[in-house]
Amino acid sequence: MMTPEHYEQSMQDLNLAVYMFGKRVSDLGSEPLLRPSRNAVAKTYEMAHRPEHQAVMTATSHLSGKQINRFTHIFQNTQDLVLKTRMGRLLGAHTGCCFQRCVGMDALNVLSIITHAIDQAKGTSYTERFNRFLAHVQENDLVCDGAMTDPKGDRSLAPHEQADPDLYLRVVEERRNGIVVRGAKAHQTGALNSHEVIVMPTATLREADREYAVSFAVPANTSGITYILGRQSCDTRRSENSPMDMGNLYFGGHEVLMVFDDVFVPWERVFMYKEFEYTGPLVEKFTAYHRQSYACKVGVGDVLIGATQTVAEYNGVAKASHVRDKIVEMNHLNESLFCATLACAYEGHAEPGGTYIVDSLLANVFKHNIAQFPYVLARIAQDIAGGLVVTLPSEADFRAPVTGPLMQKYYRGAASASTENRMRILRLIEAMTMGSLAVGYLTESLHGAGSPQAQRIMIARLVNMKEKQSFAKKLCGIQEDLPADYQP
Repeated sequence: MMTPEHYEQSMQDLNLAVYMFGKRVSDLGSEPLLRPSRNAVAKTYEMAHRPEHQAVMTATSHLSGKQINRFTHIFQNTQDLVLKTRMGRLLGAHTGCCFQRCVGMDALNVLSIITHAIDQAKGTSYTERFNRFLAHVQENDLVCDGAMTDPKGDRSLAPHEQADPDLYLRVVEERRNGIVVRGAKAHQTGALNSHEVIVMPTATLREADREYAVSFAVPANTSGITYILGRQSCDTRRSENSPMDMGNLYFGGHEVLMVFDDVFVPWERVFMYKEFEYTGPLVEKFTAYHRQSYACKVGVGDVLIGATQTVAEYNGVAKASHVRDKIVEMNHLNESLFCATLACAYEGHAEPGGTYIVDSLLANVFKHNIAQFPYVLARIAQDIAGGLVVTLPSEADFRAPVTGPLMQKYYRGAASASTENRMRILRLIEAMTMGSLAVGYLTESLHGAGSPQAQRIMIARLVNMKEKQSFAKKLCGIQEDLPADYQP
């Protein structure tokens, strides 16, 4: 397994084509806007080497029998699914943000299922190809970016109906030794910190869209891939040399638009090619995995609850009954989320190829709650923090000879807390609930792994309503649909 130091060097060697504010970025590792996200991924390597966390952070490869980072593991039983949830909460609490490796982990697992299904039905050799790629990822402890979301253009039109056919990633040329693809993937979390890119179709496709039914993996620095950094609220604070104004001094995230300009993919890296009838199962199973992955938000919630309790003490209101009750509600909601993500893991099952997957219904219920509860936590945190969370002057003013003493005097809270510490915790709450960290906690909770309506559709589809009706009908004596020999 790689160390954080080895990971840092491996990323420096990639030389990705990254653009930010209209210019190409030459050194990603030293760019202040990107450094916190690199730190968050490095934390996944550091934690895997800590003896006290190895049971959660590592696993035994079913291919090699070696110890590997859990982010590269194929789930072999329900305990693996449970440990995935525990790993998400652990890392969320230690970073306070998205640590960017979950999508790749979920992509690896869904492809282990789908390649087997296609092979069994069509006599292809996708599983063999995929396992060679998986062995490469595990042996080198690589970060994989899972690239699923296409720009989509006009949502009312199918991919082949778009005015611009490149708005969904597609195959534009077939060669003897591989394929050429063109298009883009949007909202790519952590792509600039990844070694490999795993591309998957974004939706259930029909025969007319066969050219879009493609899944493959390429190195992140493959010729023809361009990355354009997305803006985040308050993102330039990271470059102001004012650490206190960042809120989280160490960790953060990033998103990019990833453009594929006639990228060549060798056949050995192709895991689906025109098998459009398997795009639906791939998307459905991937989203079940990835909706479970939002266990990380429970860990980030732990940080926000801790910050709220701290600011209540610094403000001198921690003993007020209504404040205590609000913090109890924060804990109640956060632990309810944890219950749901554990439940979908414990209720998981083996797919025909042997890979374990979570219970899809419970995973969707969990993610639907994730789209709501963190917003309640954020509102309570802002309520208890008070107006200073949006009116606090800068760290530069706090350090300046004229304004600093004034801020020391007038921003003092309870006698037990320094003015500086009060400012620091306020900045953290600001960052998590409306600043750069809110992307990974709130907006990602809402739209990541599908917006709430996507979960409602799946819940309606997966619930056995006929069974529920039969329970009710039996108990009140309605005879229709009951067996002739039924006895209450």
